[in-house]
Amino acid sequence: MAETLVADADRVFSKVAWRLLPVLTIAYVFNYLDRNNIGFAALTMNRDVGLTATQFGRGAGVLFVGYCFLEVPSNMILYRVGARRWLSRIMISWGLISAATIFVEGPWSFYLLRFLLGAGEAGFFPGVAFFLGHWFPAEYRTRVIAWFMVAIPVSSVIGGALSGALLQMDGLLGLAGWKWLFIVEGLPVAVLGLVVLAVLTERPEEASWLTDDEKRVIREGVSGEVRHREIRQLLPALKDPRVLILGAVQFGFLVGSYGVGIWLPQIIKLGHLSNLQIGFVTSGVYAVASASMILWANHVDRGGNKVVNLALSCALGGVGLLGAVVTENFWLSLAGLTLSLAGINAARGIFFTIPMRFLTGIALAGGIAFINSIGTAGGFVGPYAVGWLTDETGSFTAGLAFMAAFLLASAALAWSLKFFVGAD
Repeated sequence: MAETLVADADRVFSKVAWRLLPVLTIAYVFNYLDRNNIGFAALTMNRDVGLTATQFGRGAGVLFVGYCFLEVPSNMILYRVGARRWLSRIMISWGLISAATIFVEGPWSFYLLRFLLGAGEAGFFPGVAFFLGHWFPAEYRTRVIAWFMVAIPVSSVIGGALSGALLQMDGLLGLAGWKWLFIVEGLPVAVLGLVVLAVLTERPEEASWLTDDEKRVIREGVSGEVRHREIRQLLPALKDPRVLILGAVQFGFLVGSYGVGIWLPQIIKLGHLSNLQIGFVTSGVYAVASASMILWANHVDRGGNKVVNLALSCALGGVGLLGAVVTENFWLSLAGLTLSLAGINAARGIFFTIPMRFLTGIALAGGIAFINSIGTAGGFVGPYAVGWLTDETGSFTAGLAFMAAFLLASAALAWSLKFFVGAD
């Protein structure tokens, strides 16, 4: 009888996943294309616009200033008006702003548009995480979040080849290749935002595509979840040590994630490859990261300790960067970067299942946004610090070592969660 109930639940949650995840994952692919394509644009844009490495790194990171300030307010609005409408608004905003990057003429206009892009997309990921929390209980959540977040490395698999190819359109209709990159990767998002509005269903009880029995399975699965020292109110959530530690953990691994992601095309360029070859090599690196995210998430959902595996994945990210630093061989260094991104992306897939184990309701909506606003500040620190250290030292070595230190600190902090979050 128990096996029948499990099989029935598997069928229902698989049906829900196939309904909701494809459009959300595609949206997140575009989110990261529009966030990180600046790294490819820089191969020719920096010269055209006149940006130094420090100015580029600062502008790449300024996105996260707008993002962090508006993350919690955005998710509070989402909690009131509903995820379907608010996620659609976010996507339309960021798609139009990303395409407007073609009007950059110098460092200050570059900073302004990057700030506006961050403000426009603020709340998208925590909003989706909050939304999925209404549909999937804990035993399915790591895999579901990982399948959604696999969009991050997949965006680089696609974006590497696509961005490299779009740069080859230089001169078409009188536009530089980097401008075509922002147009082709930005404008479709606004259209996709309308698709999200049409496809998503706010809550299981509103889903005409589910039977009454299927709605019951979802309701019982989510409502029957046991949370360790549960928090339901916003202010207690923002002061909880578990939330603060999680924010610090995410800050550390996102210093590495964005620092590597934004600068990877220019690091790979040191291997004397063409822009198109750089795109394909970048795609290969992120293909490995995508596979590691899914495989590691499957292991965790089948009984792996979430906190321990989060610590191990952060540690792998740091060790990979150290490996890239200590070797002078380009291809061995690239292997170290690949190992690091495999660890970082595995950490992403595990990370946001942890706050869902003790937050619920408005505490979950605001708590996830608060954690993400702390964490994504690392998206400013990583690119900016690497740019500044590169200008100061003339190489990427110091920047890679800097990011490795943050990842190893994240591993230690993640391990400390064993004393706060519970047994698994």
